[in-house]
Amino acid sequence: MSTLTATNKGAATREAILDQAYGIACSAGLEGLSIGPLAAAVGMSKSGVFAHFGSREDLQLAVLDKAGERFVAYVLLPALQQPRGLVRLRAIVDAWFDWSRHTDGGCVLLGAVSEYDDRPGALRDWVVEQQKRWRQVLAQAVQLCVETGELGAETDTEQLAFEIYGTALIVHHDAGLFGFDAAVARGRRALERLLRSYAAPRAPAVVAVPSLA
Repeated sequence: MSTLTATNKGAATREAILDQAYGIACSAGLEGLSIGPLAAAVGMSKSGVFAHFGSREDLQLAVLDKAGERFVAYVLLPALQQPRGLVRLRAIVDAWFDWSRHTDGGCVLLGAVSEYDDRPGALRDWVVEQQKRWRQVLAQAVQLCVETGELGAETDTEQLAFEIYGTALIVHHDAGLFGFDAAVARGRRALERLLRSYAAPRAPAVVAVPSLA
């Protein structure tokens, strides 16, 4: 077997393990990942799994990387094809709402926030950094809406990003409890009301005054 063939096979095996681990993490959380059951699920020995991931924590971090890549590919990249401004911002949020239906069992990223918010270490550091980057993406999308004149110049971009995040969070929360369609419908109404509250003021209409001459 050539070195290239062995490398490609190793990469494919690692990807298969990650796919299986990601599915487990969606339903059981990252703390639900165990090398033994994972190895059995992919038809490998524990040592075979450890050959690709040096530790359970390395595996968990790799799953977080995969979750982040999938999230960006599903939510952000398609929206970037839209024009700057509210059209793009709405596309981001709408895809984010839909992400709750796309994830089978739950969102690994949101689950990780609950799992590691008070547990110092590499996993918490990853989660904090990912959340900061996502808030920055949202704030930048809001800033573009200010620059297009669709949102007011005084808009606090970080505050609005925070409020949008809260809307998406309740949509994901309600989607599993009360149904996806109802949750998204409420989420869209909440988003539009939120955006209206930050809308740029309209210029007063110019009324022609009849000449007295």
